Amino acid sequence: MLAGKCPPVSIIIPCYNEEKTIRLLLEAIYQQTYPRQFLEVVIADGGSRDATRERIAEFQCACPDLRVRVVENPKRIIPSALNTAIRASTGEILVRLDAHSSPVTTYVARCVELLQRPAGDNVGGVWDIQPGGSGWVARSIAAAAANRLGVGDARYRYTRHAGEVDTVPFGAFYRATWERLGGFDESLLTNEDYEFNTRIRQSGGKVYLDPDIRCTYFARSSLASLAKQYWRYGYWKWRMLRRYPQSLRWRQALPPVFVLGMTGLGLLALFFDWARVLFGLAVSGYALILAASALPAVLKRRDPLLLIGIPLAITTMHVCWGSAFLFSVVRSSKS
Repeated sequence: MLAGKCPPVSIIIPCYNEEKTIRLLLEAIYQQTYPRQFLEVVIADGGSRDATRERIAEFQCACPDLRVRVVENPKRIIPSALNTAIRASTGEILVRLDAHSSPVTTYVARCVELLQRPAGDNVGGVWDIQPGGSGWVARSIAAAAANRLGVGDARYRYTRHAGEVDTVPFGAFYRATWERLGGFDESLLTNEDYEFNTRIRQSGGKVYLDPDIRCTYFARSSLASLAKQYWRYGYWKWRMLRRYPQSLRWRQALPPVFVLGMTGLGLLALFFDWARVLFGLAVSGYALILAASALPAVLKRRDPLLLIGIPLAITTMHVCWGSAFLFSVVRSSKS
């Protein structure tokens, strides 16, 4: 921070049914090195049906010196949760976190320092991805979520180098930036962070990533929940790209191309011998590539089940993302 200046900071959290992790997040916020008297937490809850509210209330009683507010998010979508929480907040700087996350103790202080420098209009850091549950499937999903074959050039999942990027997870920015851009786009059910960062860059601003800003992120715990997550990502990515076609990155184009190519070859294989050969080679080659990409994690963690789980998780990510993207293209062409 510049010369000890501590502007008021509001930490914004969208939330729905997060009883397992919300207390971990609040405790991590309580341990921040940033002066607590300049912090507030605003949680936009979409009507949680589990014990989320109870966990929040328990924390409020245990740590009354950290201001924590809960506001209602009746639309139950993330962009409306963010806008609702921001409107209810008072901070000059907004730090957006997720109920599945746990920031390091210097997270807020480093964000404020970089905004004051200024390094960018929206600053963020790197995810340290951890399993969201017990068992080999949860471990595999967490490893796949940090695997470059699964996430492409999404630098916030693996990089050790600071610099300007196209997007950051969550992010910290001045309230004035949010006001100038008109808030988060509530017509998108997901991809709201990427879309917000796209508008920052199109308006001449910068998005900056610093690996010293670190946050533990708890990945999905089952292949079914991972499939739903990546279906949602793929479907709404096309809706965003219709508005910002120049924001397309190669990592986003590959899954739909892969799904389209494999589907086409599979159909041709029903009728032609040459197509059956090509289809078999493509499936075998893909399996070998997946196994090779999983091998470093298997050896590093001495966990042989990852050799099965990581390929399963990455395949789920590719197929669901790519299929949803193509489905969204077809659906939007009919509307």
